Amino acid sequence: MILLRRLLGDVLRRQRQRQGRTLREVSSSARVSLGYLSEVERGQKEASSELLSSICDALDVRMSELMREVSDELALAELAESAQSDTVPAPMRPVLNPLTVTSVTGVPEERVTIKAPTEAVDVVAA
Repeated sequence: MILLRRLLGDVLRRQRQRQGRTLREVSSSARVSLGYLSEVERGQKEASSELLSSICDALDVRMSELMREVSDELALAELAESAQSDTVPAPMRPVLNPLTVTSVTGVPEERVTIKAPTEAVDVVAA
């Protein structure tokens, strides 16, 4: 079973370690007890949105960036889990519809398709 709190904790720990910061520094800056932050990072405690906001502020990371990284980790974990059970889940992301550009100066009115960049991802089944 995939636990969101564990994935979230892993991403928070990586963010902190990328910055070369200690638990003590981040907990002080976020005004969260050292022990509680440690439990959140280890996936033992479920962090509230207010607590996540404080931690993100302390790490100078947008919550949307944090959640995007957690979402990517979750997608990989789901793929690995489905590879073990030989079932492939249906895609969860909707297909984006093309946009109509009408108010940009110097650009003819026509349909413009904006595609998100794709990233290569290696999936390793555990």
